[in-house]
Amino acid sequence: MSENGPQRSRPFVLLTGTPGTGKTTTASLIAERTGMKHVNVGELIKEHKCYDGRDEDLDSHILDEDKLLDAMEVLLDKAAEEGQGIVADFHVCEMFPERWFDLVLCLRTSTDVLFDRLTARGYNEKKRAENMEAEIMQVILEEARESYAHEVVHEVQSNTVEDMENNATRVEEWCKQWMKDTGNV
Repeated sequence: MSENGPQRSRPFVLLTGTPGTGKTTTASLIAERTGMKHVNVGELIKEHKCYDGRDEDLDSHILDEDKLLDAMEVLLDKAAEEGQGIVADFHVCEMFPERWFDLVLCLRTSTDVLFDRLTARGYNEKKRAENMEAEIMQVILEEARESYAHEVVHEVQSNTVEDMENNATRVEEWCKQWMKDTGNV
């Protein structure tokens, strides 16, 4: 959203975490329960071709951050103008301006569960190892804590479907309180 963009009447939430932690599944649950628009940032990148080449070792595109941020800004401004809440999910969080999100949920998963999820996705050994190390070292959580105000960043477990359901319920309740606190009930 631009500095002088529309005032939001609904919250914007970011789900972040290592690939395989359940961000897209949880974001879909939240969107379903709250009526918020789900923005799968990975899909947005593909749709708007926000990449500049390919990293063959990691079997992934090289992100064009500027192009992504431009596409996101248009989408978020439109949502705010239309009174639409947003729940976005992506494994990178530090590039997004702090003003864009009212809540940042960092999903964490135990390494045994994460290993199985990444293997099921067909990740090659190098890509799987890099993501496992990132989860062990809390890379995404630390990036979130360094990029956003302490009170908006929350670490939650995402090992089971029940965890994901509980996280969706938690965000649903948080959204209701945000609406009351901001006078947008």
